[in-house]
Amino acid sequence: MIRNKGAFIKGLLLTVTFFTVLILMFLPFFDGENALKAADRLFNSISKGSTDYVPDLKKKNQAFMGSQFEITAKLKNAEMAQQASKILTAAGAKVTAEGPQIKASGDLGKVVEASLNDSAALFNNRDQELQSKYGLPGKDALFVWWNVYKEMDKDLKRQNKFKESAFVGDVVKKGVEVAYNFFGIAPQTASSRMGILTFSLIFYVIYTLWWGIAVLFLFEGIGLEMKAGAKKEM
Repeated sequence: MIRNKGAFIKGLLLTVTFFTVLILMFLPFFDGENALKAADRLFNSISKGSTDYVPDLKKKNQAFMGSQFEITAKLKNAEMAQQASKILTAAGAKVTAEGPQIKASGDLGKVVEASLNDSAALFNNRDQELQSKYGLPGKDALFVWWNVYKEMDKDLKRQNKFKESAFVGDVVKKGVEVAYNFFGIAPQTASSRMGILTFSLIFYVIYTLWWGIAVLFLFEGIGLEMKAGAKKEM
């Protein structure tokens, strides 16, 4: 079965060491986390350090200050409608709620500004500010904003207010969703973690080649080789 014992032994050693390293990567050697979770936390932290879009959204929002809106939104249930009513009222809007449905009107710029302030608080892990403000956990408050904006987007489009709808969509994607997803993560810059980033990249390349070379030696050991096909002439 084994045609080239030397090549087979090399492939076997590389395979054993490859899987040994793989097992070690799943053990909690990194502050109680395995290597994959630690790497995920690192890259999320660096990603957060470059995804604070709130200041730019606030600048763009100046164009919508004084722009009036009036929408009807059907939320998931009556409880969320009451929460949305409280949040929008705190933002300066006039709101009436009946069951899961709300009707809201007011200054779009001021409402957006309030949601961006809430997004900034959660993005910077200051969820207690929202808890004190609304009596809701920070992420729950942002989830209410997310649902309100999704319904607002639909109603604005029905009113042919596409400029306002597009901006609301940006606020959701770059403000509310980013804050919600990155809550609890400490931001870092890539330059501050250049050493570990460089190591991770080099290790990834070497580890990928490691497995490929192991398979190559194993195949060579059992007599399987890659050869160019014969050229056919007409």
